[in-house]
Amino acid sequence: MLHRHLNHQRFTLAAIDDVISRGQWQDWAELRRAALSDRTLLDKVARVCHAYVGDPYAQRHHFWMHYAQEHRSAA
Repeated sequence: MLHRHLNHQRFTLAAIDDVISRGQWQDWAELRRAALSDRTLLDKVARVCHAYVGDPYAQRHHFWMHYAQEHRSAA
């Protein structure tokens, strides 16, 4: 996925937020594969999603927050 305002394709905090907010299924699958191979990405995902905890309409971020929590505890 080409990220807005980013000139690289690494999973930085801004890129993770962009994938969660605007990404399609393939982008989410790529983030999932990357997070499963590099568990430090799960910490980044949780950090990004934590900012949206109080927003009941940020369902994508709530999903990824739960995903990160479950997979960090399983590691």
